[in-house]
Amino acid sequence: MTNRQKIGLIVLIFILLIAAVISAHLRSGSQTPPPPDVPVQQPEDAQAPTPSPTASIKTLADPIADAQSRITKKPFGIHITPATSPVQPERFSGYHTGTDFETTPAEADAAIPFYAICSGNIVAKRTASGYGAVLVQACNIADQPVTVIYGHVSLQSIAKNIGDALAAGEQIGILGHSPDETDGERKHLHVGIHKGTAINILGYVQKPADLDGWLDWQKLQ
Repeated sequence: MTNRQKIGLIVLIFILLIAAVISAHLRSGSQTPPPPDVPVQQPEDAQAPTPSPTASIKTLADPIADAQSRITKKPFGIHITPATSPVQPERFSGYHTGTDFETTPAEADAAIPFYAICSGNIVAKRTASGYGAVLVQACNIADQPVTVIYGHVSLQSIAKNIGDALAAGEQIGILGHSPDETDGERKHLHVGIHKGTAINILGYVQKPADLDGWLDWQKLQ
């Protein structure tokens, strides 16, 4: 084979390779391009995941440690008379406007803290007949303004004064112990929640309908 024939053969092979590459490229270009990404559809019987339940949130803070277990004598709304009262001797009568949280015999000489059940400012801090000493706090509970009465407390133990803010759960002071701090009553904490902004520290009302002006701490838990 002459050199000219060899060169011709090489050129022919080169042309055939180029033709093959072009043909392959044209075939690939004629194919239908893949569709754009689309969301994967769930089976018809598939259900959306159920969100995990959130923990329940208490409306109010506890005014004293072990609060629920201490409500043993005078809950909200109980009708009291000197003859039927669970506390003897009894000098009051009527429908109880608050909740009494009792202390134990072992706590007779102990300093028992009490706490703000909500956030708000102090609007009264004084002695009062039937309570010995009382602190009143303005709050917003259940989307309405209220005043909260803490009765039978030690005024000397309360560092804050009228106009100062209290946060829910903040310790206010300790319970009263001496007769002048409790007005001769047993050592316990009275918590009343009166609707509105007017200060009303009545511990009892004489008609059941009058309880509508108050909120029950237990029902707000």
